[in-house]
Amino acid sequence: MRKFIVMLVAILGVQVGSLAQFEAPPPNVRVAKAAIQRLAPMTMVAGTVVSRNDASLAAEVTGRLLAVADVGTVVARRDVVATIEDTAIRLRRDELIAEVERAEARLKYLESEEVRYGQLAKSNLAAATKLDETLSDRDMSRSDLQVAKSRLAQIEDQLDRTRVRAPFSGMVVERLMMPGERVETGDDVVRVVDQQNLEVIARAPLEYYSYVRPGRELELRTGSVLAKGTVRTVVAVGSENTHQFELRLDIAPDRFPVGQTLRVSVPTSDIREALAVPRDALVLRPNGISVFVLDGDQNARQVMVTTGIGMGDQIEVIGDLKDGETVVIRGNERLQSGQLVSIMPD
Repeated sequence: MRKFIVMLVAILGVQVGSLAQFEAPPPNVRVAKAAIQRLAPMTMVAGTVVSRNDASLAAEVTGRLLAVADVGTVVARRDVVATIEDTAIRLRRDELIAEVERAEARLKYLESEEVRYGQLAKSNLAAATKLDETLSDRDMSRSDLQVAKSRLAQIEDQLDRTRVRAPFSGMVVERLMMPGERVETGDDVVRVVDQQNLEVIARAPLEYYSYVRPGRELELRTGSVLAKGTVRTVVAVGSENTHQFELRLDIAPDRFPVGQTLRVSVPTSDIREALAVPRDALVLRPNGISVFVLDGDQNARQVMVTTGIGMGDQIEVIGDLKDGETVVIRGNERLQSGQLVSIMPD
């Protein structure tokens, strides 16, 4: 019997030792610091991404369209995006060139006559009279030449306008008329949008106007995408129906497409200092909201808190928590107070 008891104790000792070897390691967590920060309460308002350069380009002469750039064509400033038939204008230009040449020839002849009669007028009364007539004809010829050159310049300008050019770099996003159609002066032909110079237009209640100033960064959200925009201007003109003001924010290119709707975070009061933690530090349980704080030995302590204002991913917390303490932001869902943890490197 004694021998059996000794053997049983030995077996149980081996089992206990095996269980100790397979004891669960401390859970891995990520951490951050609670810190005093300057926060302001925010509200979300609707905004839309627009281009600062968005134009429907119109024909400036009448004629038949020969070509229109395809949708999606990337163009630089002054690139041709549409071409209008110019045969009649070219023929009129050739006619005016001939008129200019004729007027120049006439003026050249009269200037030579002026020299000749000027020499004869010194000794001949009749030549003096002829000189006066020549001078008059010369002055009229100079005027005729100036008129002819002005008409030629006008027709050259019309000829240049048969090429519809992009006023800025961008992309052709819409063909409003097709090749072969006849256009009149003022008809829209093509739409070009600059996709590099973007801004967000949003409207907020007038009561928040005093908290939004040019140069301030505001948070932009759409779905899971988070970005920043800088207030470029604030239009402090509301209507009696909406009681809203308009704000425009500069954003980085290629972050959002033109026309994207998003939410803009607008401050609703002045900035104040508060103890804040990342939102991921909050643990929501039936008994309330808490955060887990680590001591020097990496033991977790559960602290019940209440939340205040939030800004971005930071939120104010009120409770037994101090500036600079370490809080768990990942792996805190199943933690228990007093549990040892292992901090994962960033």
